[in-house]
Amino acid sequence: MYTRILVAVDGSTTSRRAFEAALALAKSNGAVLRPLYVVENTPMYFEAPGYDPSILRNSLIEEGKGLRAEFAKAMAEQGVQGEPAVSEASSLGDVSEVVLKAAADFNADLLVMGTHGRRGFQRLILGSVAERCVRQASLPVLLIPAAAGQDKQAV
Repeated sequence: MYTRILVAVDGSTTSRRAFEAALALAKSNGAVLRPLYVVENTPMYFEAPGYDPSILRNSLIEEGKGLRAEFAKAMAEQGVQGEPAVSEASSLGDVSEVVLKAAADFNADLLVMGTHGRRGFQRLILGSVAERCVRQASLPVLLIPAAAGQDKQAV
């Protein structure tokens, strides 16, 4: 039985599916839920000449605030306790560290994440936050695949 569930969210369809799965688990287990949105301060965004990185950062922070309000409302409607949070990572590689630290600070006994299912060159370049979390986690991690919830078509 899970009592404290942390779900990593980024606004994508896949992370929304992860949130829905975490919400259902929290409701059925009477667990406290913490959706976590991490603002990625990726260095490549900041080194372009003449580019003001605060524009992107502020946009990501606003997205996080919007998701926090949306998820808090959904949790209240389902009678699930907890509070969504927004945090920041200094780089894309740091996102997994922020998620795992947040899980530890929250005393989570389950981490729920969506996985985009990238392969090949895309995975090599973008990496996988979910994969890094699974490899480094000291708690169970439930991965919700990108295809979860999609209707299967008959062949």
